[in-house]
Parts: sequence; C-alpha cells; structure tokens
Amino acid sequence: MKQAVHSLDAVVFQVPDLEIARTFYKSFGLKVEEHGQSLRLGTFSHAHHWAEVHAGHQGPGRKKLAFLRFACFEADYEAIRARCLSNATEASAHPLGDKRGCWFHHPDGYLVQLIVGPVSSATHPSPPPKPEIVPLGSGRSPARSAVKPVHPTRMSHALIFSPDVPRAQRFLQETVGLKTSDTSGDLICFMHAVHGSDHHVVGLVKSEGPGLHHLSWDTPSVHDVGLGMEQMFQAGYTKGWGVGRHVLGSNYFYYVQDPWGSFCEYSHDIDHVPAG
Repeated sequence: MKQAVHSLDAVVFQVPDLEIARTFYKSFGLKVEEHGQSLRLGTFSHAHHWAEVHAGHQGPGRKKLAFLRFACFEADYEAIRARCLSNATEASAHPLGDKRGCWFHHPDGYLVQLIVGPVSSATHPSPPPKPEIVPLGSGRSPARSAVKPVHPTRMSHALIFSPDVPRAQRFLQETVGLKTSDTSGDLICFMHAVHGSDHHVVGLVKSEGPGLHHLSWDTPSVHDVGLGMEQMFQAGYTKGWGVGRHVLGSNYFYYVQDPWGSFCEYSHDIDHVPAG
C-alpha cells in the first residue's frame, strides 16, 4: 500500500497537573515548550514536537489519551482520506486539536487526525554510536561529576492500550495504511510506516480499555539508556523496568514510571523496516 502515512506526527494526551508533567519530561531530557495552556514535547536535535500534554484530566492520577495525529505526503492525502472515511466515521475536530486535514473515530473511542505534513518518523536507521576515544591508561567509565545529561534525539513510537488488538490492527491498516511488523497472539501488535520506519511507530497492547502505555525516545547509544536510568533515579523517579533488550524490535530499553502510573522509554538500536 504505497498511499499511506509516513509518520506518527503527534500523540496528544491530558494529565491532571502540567507542572508535574513539565518536571518529569524535563528530567527525562526532552525539550519542553509552553504552547498556550499545554506543553509540547520534542528533542534538542530536531525541530518537530511529537507530543502535546494538556491539563484537564481529573481521573485517578492517570493520563487520558485524546487523539493520535498521522502525517502523509500531499500527493497521497486524498487517497488516504477517502480510505479513512470509507472505513471509519468522520468526526469533528477534537477540542484540543485544530481543523487541519480530516478527523475520524477510532473504534476504541478516541479520535485520529490525518494531515499533510513533514516526515518526522525515521525513514532510515539511526546512525551507529560514535566510538568513544579514551586515552590508554584512563578509565572508560566517567566520574558522576563528568556525566553529561542524556537528551534523546527523536521519538520512536507510542504503545497504545486497546481492548481488541486485532480490531485496532485492522483499523490502522485499512485507514492510514500502517503495516504489521510482529504480533504475539491477540495480546500485542507492532506496526510500521511503509515509507521506511522503525520496527514500529505504533504498538498495540491488550488492556481493558484505550490509553497511552508509553512514548519511546531514541538515544545515541546503549550507554545513554543506562545513564538515562541513573538520571531519572537522581531526579527521584526510581520505579522502572530495565535495562534490557527486547526480542520484538530488538531495541535496548529502560522504562521509567511516570507520575500517572504509565511509562516513558529510553531506547537504542531498534530494528528498521526499509521502504518496500
């Protein structure tokens, strides 16, 4: 399916307190910018922002997924839009969104936006880490005082809860044109963009209802994954999972638990699915 989106442009969600979000994501090493009554999350090495955090969700301390935004090339827009609206119900723009492109309902209960926009997902693998030059006779492990802050380079993917993973998988394939990279029964599914992307730009994992499990952020080396873990320990965020290496996707990881009970991931060396 050549006429398909090239990027997961943004994940938009709500939390009870923006100041708590600001502190967490700055500690994680992201570029956090104010935009009206919301925060935009990006990196210091890229102009794009991949997530928007809004105040307003007053549930039991958890995030609320508002919508996903996908971007495509201008030449593909009308064909993808027609396919979306033949496989989904058209929607009005989300109150936290804008009127660009088209909007439609996801069967799990949230909204999806399709826009024409620049490529922000990785169409090529991340470059290998630069070799570290350490003089002979010197220690390779730096002192704590010499460790530089970890700053991810880009967002890799989002993992989304779904009460029906196969249904959500079919929906994303039939509307925006994502393709399946790997699955494990009806429990989890990983989907990539056809113009070349990481092993997955969207993952789907079975749960009681929809929601955002984690955003994953690419780092230059496995050392940055471990240093990121220590960085979050020092900031007071001591609950997490890792460091380890996945089988599906193959990336090194560390997941830090965020203030709402879900996660944020440092990642390195994820598998790449080339165009075609």
